[in-house]
Amino acid sequence: MHTSLHTPINPIDEDCLADIEFCIGWQSPEGKHTDTVLLMANFWRDLLPEKIRKGLWGARSGDCLSFSFSPGELLPPFDPGNRYCVKRGDFNEQATRPAFGRFYPKGILRGIPNVFPQNMAPVRCIGVDDETVRVDLNHPLAAHDIQLTALVHGVYRKPFDRGGQSRELAESIASGPGMQARFDGKPTDFFYDGAFLRADEADDAAFYSNARLVTHLDDRAIQTIGERYAGILSPGMSVLDLMSSWRSHVPADAAPKHMTGLGMNAEEMEENPQLNDFVVHDLNRDPRLPFSDGAFDAVLCTASVEYLIHPVAVFRETARTLRPGGIFINTFSNRWFPTKTIRLWTELHEFERMGLIMEYYLRSGTFTELSTCSARGWDRPESDRYYPEKMQSDPVYAVWGRKK
Repeated sequence: MHTSLHTPINPIDEDCLADIEFCIGWQSPEGKHTDTVLLMANFWRDLLPEKIRKGLWGARSGDCLSFSFSPGELLPPFDPGNRYCVKRGDFNEQATRPAFGRFYPKGILRGIPNVFPQNMAPVRCIGVDDETVRVDLNHPLAAHDIQLTALVHGVYRKPFDRGGQSRELAESIASGPGMQARFDGKPTDFFYDGAFLRADEADDAAFYSNARLVTHLDDRAIQTIGERYAGILSPGMSVLDLMSSWRSHVPADAAPKHMTGLGMNAEEMEENPQLNDFVVHDLNRDPRLPFSDGAFDAVLCTASVEYLIHPVAVFRETARTLRPGGIFINTFSNRWFPTKTIRLWTELHEFERMGLIMEYYLRSGTFTELSTCSARGWDRPESDRYYPEKMQSDPVYAVWGRKK
């Protein structure tokens, strides 16, 4: 990814930089999770767990190594002393309300040693009553077994090294993963009064009346979404593109037999070359889907789930239109229409949003075999309109499950 800046060499040694795709695999009671990040490691300066450093030493571009970690090996071990009970007055409720299972910036707390207002590290609320709030400062994966793969994309000779900050690469690899799981298997309290209000409560049909024939994510992120769909969908499926637009991002090798679009703008869907037919329908006005029971093998929803104001009802309806074992996939990033997204979405950490969508699946009572994945750290294409203002590609998150 950085070949224009550095001279490729082989193999990895202390005088090199290396682009490495780190992938964490772990499980929660709710499902399976895979979180990937591409990092450039400086082997002279950055800190890696010894098991990973030894494994990567001498590796070349294209090599892929696998590691297993018990709780406490990759990340700091779980410490019951990192759980605190604070008075409600020591939780800054002017910033936000405490809710069970949710994550908040550590600096929102007062009265805990070595915690300062500037600290943005996430902590989890694990209990709340009229008088107190209980919080957990442990990493959300502290008690989990972790499988990790390291795929070497490129190894480069450093032009120079003039000091700089050392990074704990394990922290970078695991920054975010774990936040999508429930705490102690109990439902997260996402559903407060006003959570599904929007800044613009006017009729959605007016907002979507003008066709927007543009992609809202960069090409690298769109490629990642396509790869995810290709890895889940099977050729010959009947597919519903929920909240559809002028592109569906399903690669040719997934080869749906038939694809139907449901969206808000006919002109956009008419321009979509992958749709065989489409329906204009406002799910926020009527969550019922105008399709028969078991009409589809798969339903996909791309960068749109954040606009649903009746999500659980829509997820139940989606399950109704799926055949037994059919799959429902949601993908999203960190970009949206600010006036039409739900208030709750804007309050959540990016990884916590996967937890919200998992809650939709779980509360609908109609899905099983839940999975999540994330992909971060790729370079933004130089052709993108936001390059070089934004150097990294838009992150991609996905949540999917199968109809029971």
